Amino acid sequence: MVESEAQGRLPGIRPVAVVDIGSNSVRLVIYEGLLRSPNILFNEKALCGLGKGVATTGQMDPEGVERAIKTLYRFRRLCDQVGAEDVHVLATAAARDATNGPAFIKDAEAALKCKLKVLTGEEEAKFASLGVISGVYNPDGIVGDLGGGSLELVDINKKDQKGITLPLGGLRLQDESGGDLDKARKIAKSHISKVDLLSAGKGRQFYAVGGTWRAIAKLHMEATDYPMHMMQGYEIGYSEMMDFLDDVLALDEFEKDTLRAVSKNRRNLMPFGALTMQEVLKRMKPERIAFSAQGVREGYLYSLLDKKNADLDPLLEVSREFSILRARSPIHAQELVDFTESAFPVFGIKENKENSRYRAAACYLADISWRAHPDYRGLQALNIISNGSFASVSHPGRVYIALTNYYRYEGLSDDGVSRSLIDVATPDFVFRAKLLGAILRVLYLFSASVQGAIPKLMFKLADKKSDADIYLCVPKNMSDFLGERLANRIAQLERLVDKKIEIKII
Repeated sequence: MVESEAQGRLPGIRPVAVVDIGSNSVRLVIYEGLLRSPNILFNEKALCGLGKGVATTGQMDPEGVERAIKTLYRFRRLCDQVGAEDVHVLATAAARDATNGPAFIKDAEAALKCKLKVLTGEEEAKFASLGVISGVYNPDGIVGDLGGGSLELVDINKKDQKGITLPLGGLRLQDESGGDLDKARKIAKSHISKVDLLSAGKGRQFYAVGGTWRAIAKLHMEATDYPMHMMQGYEIGYSEMMDFLDDVLALDEFEKDTLRAVSKNRRNLMPFGALTMQEVLKRMKPERIAFSAQGVREGYLYSLLDKKNADLDPLLEVSREFSILRARSPIHAQELVDFTESAFPVFGIKENKENSRYRAAACYLADISWRAHPDYRGLQALNIISNGSFASVSHPGRVYIALTNYYRYEGLSDDGVSRSLIDVATPDFVFRAKLLGAILRVLYLFSASVQGAIPKLMFKLADKKSDADIYLCVPKNMSDFLGERLANRIAQLERLVDKKIEIKII
């Protein structure tokens, strides 16, 4: 590092880079470090089209090769600039299949000053699967990774994660069909109809990986005015997806404002990606299609982790990191997690493991916007969480966490939140968010965001002889914290749960 690390960076870790040389794009991603859910320090992509013509000529496109090598020299300088000493270089179908692949690999290694790993189709499938595993909570289904030169499919629940590769990348299909969509569909169908593993996916999830499929999801978000723009965890039902893919095949019929959501370079491959997905979904018949922003790159890094770190919960790890970097007291955040775990049952709230994770994440994130102007802390927390790079969280769960921290600052009114965002969450999650937010509003009046006070407090069920339903037990030496503001927040909590809460000095 040329300079000391900023306070906004986690201490004691070094950047790690992955260069992904695909059939359509060449990308550099520099991560903060080799972590369970690493944040991205730098991300750059060049659409070089290396795989253009491989299916018909057997060689990578010469102009694409020239652009790619020039890009790789730039990527090497960027890695040096950031201080990324560990640089992992992965190449996929184009370099694997082309007759001029060995010469390209030699030039690429010279540009990057490190060894390049050409992935087999089976390895591509494995790392795509690991990428989904690294970013989805308890995944169950089949992963499909559509690149420019190939399609990898793998059942995510098979222990060996041994998948298959098909010659059905977007660029390859475009070349082989001469741009004819009907011919491209016949080619895709001829390969996909022979894939037995897809029949095991009926009623499960299909996890879509790859730039072209993500572009289709982005277009769907824009076309439906979806209030969030996070690709990770975005889901569409089977029937709706099939209908929308029909629309993508007639891409020009979308309004120009809608099409602006997708780069022009991606648009010409989207119909080929759409028909390929249709053929996969027809064969599989999944319940839903989930889009993953994490694929081969993240799966490869995940494979480098030791078991202890690989088994960590990425949502909770990132949320804890946020509390370390942005909260006034990370220990206070942990106290909120522990307190609310025992408080929820008192209010009659049962949690499964997933709901418990979301509550804990909301507590870790409860103080991340304290530096903002008081009038905007709630909105800032809402925006950071609803649009942040969190993995292993559903979109409804993400909104639960975001709304909790909006209510924690703004009270329990929905006036400042768009109805469409609230609708992403279930009514149950909205209620949980309000309850958690209301409890946090009470606790912060005792703690002032400093550790040590919260463990001395406790909600518990009141005695049967009492007029109250719930006691908030407060030590005698903390009775000076009581006052009108606290009474108002207790009253707000009472209205929400329709229970009488009494402060009991102990």
